[in-house]
Amino acid sequence: MILEIRTYRLKPGTIDEFVRVMREEAAPLLGRFGIRVAAAGASLVREDGHEEAYLIRAFPSLAVRDEQEEAFYGSDAWRDGPRDAILSRIESYHTVVLETADQAAEVLGPRPS
Repeated sequence: MILEIRTYRLKPGTIDEFVRVMREEAAPLLGRFGIRVAAAGASLVREDGHEEAYLIRAFPSLAVRDEQEEAFYGSDAWRDGPRDAILSRIESYHTVVLETADQAAEVLGPRPS
């Protein structure tokens, strides 16, 4: 199992709406593209006083990750949907991709239906 952990440093005062859009709009849309969102939300700790959030996604392989992300980010559903509401609130982001046992993703959250 491949886990992708993405952290976002957000513009001041935007975290509540960012998390709402991520959970209510972007995560379900990712699921429609077969991308498993294991977790998403606000960080419990603010680094240097900045608002931060995270997104954890699970994929069966790097090749599938590449295919699903290309399909998702190239879609009209993303571009015409939550894209602007997400991107307009991000100051910067960082992504870590790691290989883990399948059981790790099972603990984090359900597979897309």
